[in-house]
Amino acid sequence: MKPRLPTRKEALELLKSLGADTEIVNHCIAVSNLAVKIAKRCTKPVDVELVEIGGLLHDIGRVSTHGIRHAVEGARIAAEKGLPDSLIRIIERHIGAGLTESDARRLGLPVKSYMPETLEEKIVTHADNLISGTKKVPVAETIQRLVRMHEMDGAKRMLALHKELSNICGIDLDLI
Repeated sequence: MKPRLPTRKEALELLKSLGADTEIVNHCIAVSNLAVKIAKRCTKPVDVELVEIGGLLHDIGRVSTHGIRHAVEGARIAAEKGLPDSLIRIIERHIGAGLTESDARRLGLPVKSYMPETLEEKIVTHADNLISGTKKVPVAETIQRLVRMHEMDGAKRMLALHKELSNICGIDLDLI
């Protein structure tokens, strides 16, 4: 039997039961809310429920680590909890605008691609880029942070993702 997606209430209860603090929970709610707004503007078919729950659980790995490994750790936790693969992939691929195999190697992560592929993965990934804490920020602010960290490839990917999703939605996502 295929695992089912948790409800919003179940996702929030899972975060809290694993020890997520209020800051993490509130950030995840903000990302989820923005991701749903983006999904509803899309002119292509998108699973809004998956986007909502993906936004709520994207940082589930932060209950164990706040470093770059939180995405890998989150995917592990989600798999242990029997969550659907589509949700696990959102959690695993939400870092920045995705990580290439060479990025993963350089960062000490298991070597594979962490690039968002589906529209749902891209929406949650980018909604996370546009939320700092619980506040929506312009994409330029997040890109500037990457540039300061000398992550030029990541900055380029983020701008490309912003343009791709803005085009699909028919509006600059900074205006949503």
